[in-house]
Order: sequence, then C-alpha cells, then structure tokens
Amino acid sequence: MKISVWDTYVQREDGITMHFDILVPENVKKESQIFTFGKAYLETKSYKTGELSSNECRFCHIEKASDEIITAVKANGYAIIEMENCD
Repeated sequence: MKISVWDTYVQREDGITMHFDILVPENVKKESQIFTFGKAYLETKSYKTGELSSNECRFCHIEKASDEIITAVKANGYAIIEMENCD
C-alpha cells in the first residue's frame, strides 16, 4: 500500500509546536477529510491546540507503508506518526 504523508505543525496552548504526520491512502486527496483525521488525533491529547488547516498541514510525499501503518490505516482510515512535542 502506498500512503500520502501530510506534514503537520500545530501550536499547543503552552506555546510549544507539535510536529506529526498524518498518513492516508494515496487516493485520499480531500483536505477537509485529512484535517478531520488530524483534529480527531488532537482531541486525544490532554492539552488544547491551535487550528488545523492548510497553514499547518500540507502534503509532503507518497511512500510505501509499513505493515504497522497498513494495519492502522485499515482500522481507522489514517495513521499518525508523532515526530516532536506530542506528549
């Protein structure tokens, strides 16, 4: 499976910037759907964050998905890779 990687930076309420990737099947191109996935992920966090829009989330590239990512995408429609300040 090939996936699209959406590079995302969102400011937390404490001023720290979170960096994470939203991974979706390569045929998913509707930004509003990808932003919905990102917002669902942010709702799992214990802190508040700023907006999630095209200013914070942009298509980066397409790559081959690992088995772990394929499992998450099949279960949820997307996967998240936490990069920085997501704790």
